Amino acid sequence: MEEQWQVDRARLRMLRQQHPNWSQPQLAQYLHRSLGWVKKWLKRLQTAGPEDQSVLKSHSRRPKQPRTRVTPAVIERILAIRDQPPEGLQRTPGPLAIKYYLQQLEKKAPLAVYLPTSTSTIWQILEAHQRLLRPSQSEPEPTELAEPLQVWQIDFKDVSTVPPEPGGKRQHCVETLNMIDTGTSILIDNPARPDFNAETVIETVAQTLQQVGCPRRIRFDRDPRFVGSASSGDFPAAFVRFLSCLEIEADICPPQQPQENGYVERYNRTYEYEGIRVYCPTTFREVLDMNLDIRHHYNYQRPNQARSCGNQPPCLAFSSLPPLPPVPTSIDPDRWLARIDGHLFKRRVNCSGAIKVDKHHYFIGRAHHGRYVVLRVEAIQQQLVVELKGEPLKTLPIKGLQHRLMSLAEYLPFIQQQALSEWRQYLAKARRYVPLVT
Repeated sequence: MEEQWQVDRARLRMLRQQHPNWSQPQLAQYLHRSLGWVKKWLKRLQTAGPEDQSVLKSHSRRPKQPRTRVTPAVIERILAIRDQPPEGLQRTPGPLAIKYYLQQLEKKAPLAVYLPTSTSTIWQILEAHQRLLRPSQSEPEPTELAEPLQVWQIDFKDVSTVPPEPGGKRQHCVETLNMIDTGTSILIDNPARPDFNAETVIETVAQTLQQVGCPRRIRFDRDPRFVGSASSGDFPAAFVRFLSCLEIEADICPPQQPQENGYVERYNRTYEYEGIRVYCPTTFREVLDMNLDIRHHYNYQRPNQARSCGNQPPCLAFSSLPPLPPVPTSIDPDRWLARIDGHLFKRRVNCSGAIKVDKHHYFIGRAHHGRYVVLRVEAIQQQLVVELKGEPLKTLPIKGLQHRLMSLAEYLPFIQQQALSEWRQYLAKARRYVPLVT
């Protein structure tokens, strides 16, 4: 770095000699440096000869004079002010207040010695004499290991080496949906697609569940393709309803807490440094081949330092595992309603006297235009209780329910269509709507 700085300073001196009429902003633009940098070094270069090479070197930041030491008498005064605050000060003085009272005492009883002018010096004295209590750093407690194959974590990972296609997506051209089991650290699956959205996520996860079986819980972050919106504060999104109808608990991470999804986040780092940066795939076909190699290497050859694996590859550490329950053949498409039983939702009555809940409109009454109502979900009765100012207003049956069982072949297109509709609404709300080909 120092070598490049010397080169830039030499170029600045040469440009000033060749183009004396150039302004300082012109020099800064030509050298791709800040205007402040040009001003500082022009001033230094003017104090040296045209052939002086030493001026091009950086100046040492070491103090030119030795640091003045604080005497023990001053330290005693600082500690006395800290321990016995002056009269009228109804608090423990901090470094700034101590500096003020130290100067006042010097006027009354001068010591004729150096007084610290920086609050950081006073802070260091207080800390060295145990006047500041630092909170002890708590040791992180390891999370309890889940039973094998019962809790999964899933997350997207962008394969950044694949270039965008002309007229296609400019970012996230190919993504991988990594699925990690927290009890064994086994990579369950890592399917890749160039078109991951709310609809294709359900299709991809459904294929994995049909091959492997259904875990008890799946944990994921607040990606809009999972939760439908960044806040996830409304009715469950299609992906959450899909898992609930398969009797899988949907576990959504808190906002901005990636450590809560730590197993798959840790695998994403391995995937980045031992996969993407090694294979450097540039096409979708190369990504698929890379993922097959990585899944076999990660599960059967790569020693894993997780507590559950004991420095063995996951599939060797867990050579025999019980099979998971298969995907049910008969599905209740309304089973997700039990997930939000008793939940409350706030809505504002529009000018037509209606509110919107999960793409369906419910008429409340034009007399309540502009008011906010609270909706309470009663899953057993399959209805919404509307409350206005804490008093029940009316009861409405929940729209969009099927009231019948579906086969898996019938249910998957049904829930995927709902997911596609949600995704289009999300893109339109984000003001980047792109028609999706169905």
